[in-house]
Amino acid sequence: MMWVVSSVSPGRSSHLLTVAFLILLRSYQIVQGHVEKSSSALIVVEEGGDEEATVGDEFSDEEDLEVFQPTDHWQTIKPGQAVPRGSHVRLNLQTGHREVRLGAEQMRGEEQRRDRPHEASQSYWSAEELKLKLKKMKDSSPRSGAAYQQDQNKFRSIEDLRKDLATLNLLVETDFQVIKRLLDQLNRTSSTEQRLQILLELEYLVHQVDNAQTLCSMGGLQLLLGGLNSSDFRLQDRSAFVLGSALASNPTVQVEAMERGGLQKLLTLLGTQRPLSVKKKALFALASLLRHFPFAQSHFLSHGGLQVLSEVFREDQGGSVRVRIVTLLYDLITEEELHSKVSTDESPDRLGPRSKGSLDPHSKGSPDQCSKGSLDQCSKGSLRAGLQEGRWCSLVPELLDSAEHDWREKGLQTMLAMVPVCLDQYRRHGSLPVSLGSLKAQYRDLVHQEQALGDDEGYFREILDLLHTLELKMK
Repeated sequence: MMWVVSSVSPGRSSHLLTVAFLILLRSYQIVQGHVEKSSSALIVVEEGGDEEATVGDEFSDEEDLEVFQPTDHWQTIKPGQAVPRGSHVRLNLQTGHREVRLGAEQMRGEEQRRDRPHEASQSYWSAEELKLKLKKMKDSSPRSGAAYQQDQNKFRSIEDLRKDLATLNLLVETDFQVIKRLLDQLNRTSSTEQRLQILLELEYLVHQVDNAQTLCSMGGLQLLLGGLNSSDFRLQDRSAFVLGSALASNPTVQVEAMERGGLQKLLTLLGTQRPLSVKKKALFALASLLRHFPFAQSHFLSHGGLQVLSEVFREDQGGSVRVRIVTLLYDLITEEELHSKVSTDESPDRLGPRSKGSLDPHSKGSPDQCSKGSLDQCSKGSLRAGLQEGRWCSLVPELLDSAEHDWREKGLQTMLAMVPVCLDQYRRHGSLPVSLGSLKAQYRDLVHQEQALGDDEGYFREILDLLHTLELKMK
């Protein structure tokens, strides 16, 4: 377009320039108003001669607008229509109309819905649809009285629930009541399976000192000792198991068991032909009876208990019973040494209850002492004589041939405890020095491995120290 400028007077030229400026200003205002009205929420980019935009978060005032549903093709938007968030919008510069189509994310969603039609669902509603749904929820009429009452009948009142809870509280049993009920059932039933189950439940309870004493006060100990004489090995096994749990570190039950002949019954189980499982449980009960109870230990020695254990030791080829016997033997030796140091102190507080060479069951003193008549027997040569007669000096070293480190440790500890009695026999034992030398070499390697891992005082170090100590004593 060419502008032809002719000669015009200065006044007229100024007038024309003013008019032109006003026309341009008015045109700018019209265009600007159109842009603000139609594209205030658009980000405009050029695309092939048209202007395209993506609807962003700013385009959120859609409450009173009709929502246009775009497709994957460009479509013209009518004035006053809104488009879903994420759609692509452009201004066609040739027609002057706005056009819209689905955005990239929306198109991917459409493809997924077409691939999985069973998962397709409407993900949005227009403002009018939402208002309509909320109105329906608000105006929905309440249920009829009969239907409401039917629903209420499904639930119980708080008063009924409180009554039921009160009834349940009455059914909660204390340990005392449970033990009483179980003993009553044990007395009444003749079924072996039921008796086994009852004994199992009792074993769980009598680990507590008070419960074990309650069992004694109700006559339960007599039932357990009677079970040791049963013709069914399973009842013998289970009865010895419960008895051992009740005796463990429980002076009251220990005294009761000694008075009712429990020691003799357990030695009989160990000294006669019984399955290995029965002997294991009997040994457990015997160890629980003897530990920290010098009076029972003295009777054990005088009734040939060490000889009985030596026979069981020889019969067991697997080793599991052997290590339990050696552990009990070690406890007896260490306790004998402890009591021999205090044997000269015969004050009543140290000696505990006395009653003509036996324990007084009505005394409140601890049974962890010998009676006056058997104090010398507890503290002097009975244990040593039993060790020699039972040939324990040659039996215990057999544990060193085991592949179990724990068994070797138990054997070495007991051998060191028996040194005052067995030293000469150790020295005469032809294969013992060779065995000790082989074990030292093996445990040196294991100690080096521990040290490489940063453990200078590990488990194998303790076993190696025991080997060194025993070897020094044998020189």
